[in-house]
Amino acid sequence: MIVAFPLELNSGNALMTALAPDAAVSAAARLRASLIAILPGLALTFAIAAAAFGLRLIPGVSILSPMILAILMGIAFHNVVGTPAIAKPGIAFSLRRILRFAIILLGLQLTAAQVAEVGATGVAIIVVTLVATFLFTKWFGTLIGVDGKLSELIAAGTSICGASAVIATNTVTQGPDEDVAYAVACVTVFGSIAMFVYPLLPGLLHLTPHEYGLWSGASIHEIAQVVAAAYQDGEQAGNFGTIAKLSRVILLAPLVIALGVIASRRLGSASGTGKTKGAAPPLPWFVFGFIALIIVNSLVAIPVAAKDFIVPATAFLLSVALAAMGLETDIAKLRRKGLRPLLLGLAASLFISALSLILIKLVYA
Repeated sequence: MIVAFPLELNSGNALMTALAPDAAVSAAARLRASLIAILPGLALTFAIAAAAFGLRLIPGVSILSPMILAILMGIAFHNVVGTPAIAKPGIAFSLRRILRFAIILLGLQLTAAQVAEVGATGVAIIVVTLVATFLFTKWFGTLIGVDGKLSELIAAGTSICGASAVIATNTVTQGPDEDVAYAVACVTVFGSIAMFVYPLLPGLLHLTPHEYGLWSGASIHEIAQVVAAAYQDGEQAGNFGTIAKLSRVILLAPLVIALGVIASRRLGSASGTGKTKGAAPPLPWFVFGFIALIIVNSLVAIPVAAKDFIVPATAFLLSVALAAMGLETDIAKLRRKGLRPLLLGLAASLFISALSLILIKLVYA
């Protein structure tokens, strides 16, 4: 018996040693199978994103961001041709992994110095406008009978940064793809209208270039739309509008984190215990990566050549994610949502425009 025990132990170790290569081979085989499974979907989403970038070379189309074009092309493909089943795993990968990585990379386009240039007063106007617009949109959505998740996505897209905010917020809102598509459509339509209307108003409203730039940056939805509208009133207005808008984008992180915490608490309450212990909190951990890269970009000088690559690469990856979203969007389901969400998007856009203008007039009068 004394001798048998170590022999048994040694034989067990030998067995485990013999099995180890098999386990490694099995893990490698699973990884290879997973990679092969996502390739068709990745090829499709990357092809649509590339086509979206190519379309922007056509005169007149460049006013739309590649993200908007990508989701429109994805919707068209899904509803006309049909999304093949073999592409589903790659589409899911694009919607989750690639989306989160792209949002993290957005942090390299922002710095704390940009916020400082806006000044305490400008930042206060942006924060008050953002919070008030988000709360108003949620309230008005409930009032007119729009689904809570769709209202939340429209609120995020209108109050922060358009399509990017919509898809980032949906990581915690967890609405269906049709809600995302509808929210993106709302911020695209009304942001584009603002892009054409705003340049007609500085003289009529007696706005200085500084005030007009702040108004554009604080209220127009997409970064590209802000740039197009603000520079129409000169370089000073354009520069300040861009900086104000980027300062507003930084607020995406605290908003998404706050929504994640609220969603976690709701899950805890729904469990019947009133505690969050049993709930699976949908906290957007990737947002901390976004914040970390803002800090890095504020403290370390990123080479210009690197930024010249990172900025378009980030836009491309976001376009890949939105192409994937379009490939899972059913137009019939969008129609069933009716016109109320569109009315909500209009009301939210008018609210953020009016409130930010009033605050600017009150502060800088």
